Amino acid sequence: MVIIALLTVVLVTLAATAPAAAVRSGPDVAVRAGVDVRLVSDDGGGQLVSDGGAQSPWTDAPGTGYVPPVPGVDPPSGVVRMFDPPEKEWGAGHRGVDLTAPKGSRVLSPGPGVVTFVGQVARRGVVVVTHPDGLRTSLEPVAASVPVGAAVAAGSVIGVVEGGTGDPADGATPNHCAPQSCVHWGVRRGERYIDPLSLLDRPPIVLLPDR
Repeated sequence: MVIIALLTVVLVTLAATAPAAAVRSGPDVAVRAGVDVRLVSDDGGGQLVSDGGAQSPWTDAPGTGYVPPVPGVDPPSGVVRMFDPPEKEWGAGHRGVDLTAPKGSRVLSPGPGVVTFVGQVARRGVVVVTHPDGLRTSLEPVAASVPVGAAVAAGSVIGVVEGGTGDPADGATPNHCAPQSCVHWGVRRGERYIDPLSLLDRPPIVLLPDR
């Protein structure tokens, strides 16, 4: 009985003193525990549903499939540039897809998840959503309307397209596709980029050359 009592005291002490999971934010870094989680509706509004990670954000974000992050885009229609991974990690290529989107238009979360980064990268607004299957979506250039820690559903509004045309007169950082306007959608599994369009429930897409 003494041994059992001692083991119980040790286990209780360890549970009480164990550090909380680290909360980190940054590109491609998932928020762990200890943040307010807000369920974001499709109009961009938010409602506090949890504090300190007590309630899983995944179960609070309705929707399980992936959708294009630009309303009205139905690939291959609306695809400006396809996924073209480099042969080597540091090589040239295109680590995502570009979808046509006018400046100021809404940008959607492609799937359910938690917003794990909102900020500027190379002077362009970037939003990263970490999904329950471990994939990480990055979208740019986006002026975010959601905070880090927000739980979002597939199709939730997370911001609007930003960026200039490339003309110095407009004073804005050029859009990724300047002089056109688009959203760049990248997806990572671990450190490996994958084709975002492979997440959509449709046959493989091949762009034919112009004739």
